[in-house]
Amino acid sequence: MSLPKSIQEEYPFQQNPYKLNNGFRLNYIDHGKKDNFPTIFLHGNPTWSFFYRKLILSLEDNFRCVAPDHLGCGLSDKPTAHEFEYDLEAHSKNIREFVDSLGFKKFNLVVHDLGGAIGLSAFREEFGRINRLVLLNTAAFLSDDVPKCIRFCRIPVIGEFFVRLLNGFAWPATWMATKKGISKVIKSGFLYPYKDWKSRVAVWKFVRDIPLEENHPTKKFLKQTEELLDQLSNTPVLACWGMRDFCFHSGFLQEWKKRLPHLEPYPLNDAGHYLLEDDFENCRGKITSFLSQ
Repeated sequence: MSLPKSIQEEYPFQQNPYKLNNGFRLNYIDHGKKDNFPTIFLHGNPTWSFFYRKLILSLEDNFRCVAPDHLGCGLSDKPTAHEFEYDLEAHSKNIREFVDSLGFKKFNLVVHDLGGAIGLSAFREEFGRINRLVLLNTAAFLSDDVPKCIRFCRIPVIGEFFVRLLNGFAWPATWMATKKGISKVIKSGFLYPYKDWKSRVAVWKFVRDIPLEENHPTKKFLKQTEELLDQLSNTPVLACWGMRDFCFHSGFLQEWKKRLPHLEPYPLNDAGHYLLEDDFENCRGKITSFLSQ
């Protein structure tokens, strides 16, 4: 997929393909010197590696920055829902396979939104591989605290029509997820991979995979990850948090602090869910300092 020049100027990275064992292509950024310590960046929904563009550019001199696009997202392949399961377990398996292919024994991990559940599920049996962990408005535990607007998007048939045909999830996120607003170019960058019904399959399936129902198939899998989180007690953890997030609000930060008492919180009082857009300089400074220790 060839990016428009305006987006390339904001996101000036070489794109790399990795063929998963399931036959589909995972696209990723691999930026910085190859012999620098690796830092992996995992995005959520409805974003892609574009979300981390400024942070990666700010870290390029000191870290090897690797940011994949989950299958169905960004510039990765977008198989149909019949070809790929599009659930937490499948995404986690992809990330584990991908990182193992790079040969990283230890790495820093930066996660946002559903990237937290994916990344921490992928390595829940080997948390010792995570050198330092940065949480950005995310969760990796069960919660039924989901906004009504997102619950609406989960409704069968109606929700799929709204999310996939009317772009009723990715497009509203460009203004609901930021408190300071973003330019037309940045908005076009966030939305570029999600142009039509077919390309929005992962956006819809991510929403459907939120395990709210008692018999939801992802509930047991996420619970298993949740029960292992205390094994991160020896891993340095920073939580940069947009305190005006309508979804992963301050209550989720408090929940993280209960589970990981050693966590270092860094609240950003004027930032929303897209905190790297709303308060990048504070995020950059704190994350750079944390990862460099």
